[in-house]
Amino acid sequence: MVAIVGTYLNGYVKLDKEYSTKNPVKVIVTFLEEVETPTEKGFSLSDFSFSKSQKNLENSKGSFSNSIIEERRSEL
Repeated sequence: MVAIVGTYLNGYVKLDKEYSTKNPVKVIVTFLEEVETPTEKGFSLSDFSFSKSQKNLENSKGSFSNSIIEERRSEL
């Protein structure tokens, strides 16, 4: 296994040093810096914060489950 540092930009990786091979080789790209990736739909890991959930529910007087059920029924 060989490790070469490079830079990723707009779908391309530019290696910091030359690496020659006669055959295609598989690679693993690891992003060393924390970057936000845009998502079309869905959730990110930051959407599942236990402390945020506790804070959002601190003034709730009813059951969270019942609130979700009522909210979903009203959307039908």
